[in-house]
Amino acid sequence: MIITGTTQVYAIAADPVAQVRAPEVFNHIFNRHGIDAVMIPMQVGASEVVEWTREFFRARNAGGLILSIPNKSAVLRTLARCDPLGSTMGAVNVIRRLPDGSLEGALFDGEGFVLGMEADGLVYKARHALILGAGGAGSAISASLARRGVASITLYDPVPGKAAEVASRVQEAFGVPCSAAANNSPKGFGLVINASPLGLGPRDAFPFDPAQLSPGATVCDILMKNQPTSLLRTVRALGGAAQPGFEMLIQQIPLHLDFFGHVEPARRVQQELGLLRELLYPKALRESWAQA
Repeated sequence: MIITGTTQVYAIAADPVAQVRAPEVFNHIFNRHGIDAVMIPMQVGASEVVEWTREFFRARNAGGLILSIPNKSAVLRTLARCDPLGSTMGAVNVIRRLPDGSLEGALFDGEGFVLGMEADGLVYKARHALILGAGGAGSAISASLARRGVASITLYDPVPGKAAEVASRVQEAFGVPCSAAANNSPKGFGLVINASPLGLGPRDAFPFDPAQLSPGATVCDILMKNQPTSLLRTVRALGGAAQPGFEMLIQQIPLHLDFFGHVEPARRVQQELGLLRELLYPKALRESWAQA
């Protein structure tokens, strides 16, 4: 990859940022498809992201921005426009600059998650789902599952009132039964999703007790670091179905490219998602965890 004075700059803003995988994926795509662009990781926290986002887009060669933990809700006040999912859930994970200089955001996390389940042949329709974590990713997954036919959604978050707020938004917007849980027990749920940061640290506790899973339950862990996580390895050892977080990112890439104006590369990438799986999945785990 050669960076010149004509190169467009994209960024992903997160705190922490060491776990993000988007730069290696996008830079691989930019290079493969001859796009004069680069993506860089930026460690920016929620208290700084509003001012930082405005300054980033002052650069006329700023191509676009991806948001990760904990910035997906904080940036909303920088936006002039937002897609329906982002407006409903109060969070976005991508931002672009419009021709008039104003900013527009969209929320693709949940769509990537659902498409990932479909790619792996995992069932979500008519199932009762438990989502651990009611932040930007948990909110997005809740909304996309609700509008795609899940039976009900229950959210758990240790921050008081956070899960109840997301549950209320989802139920009002999509009419699917949605509630906040008093605890993190996975009993009785057919789909259990870790959308919390638990698992990023080597000494983190499990977001729930795998021994309490109901028979036939599917577990998804959306973390992009330490995959397959201790949680997923434990679930598989117990005989359960488990999906690592890579597929959620992979399925979003064409959506991101299209949003950023790279329409034809988005179409081509959609047809070669297997190459991204080879890039993201650890070599020793490709055969047993990745889509063939």
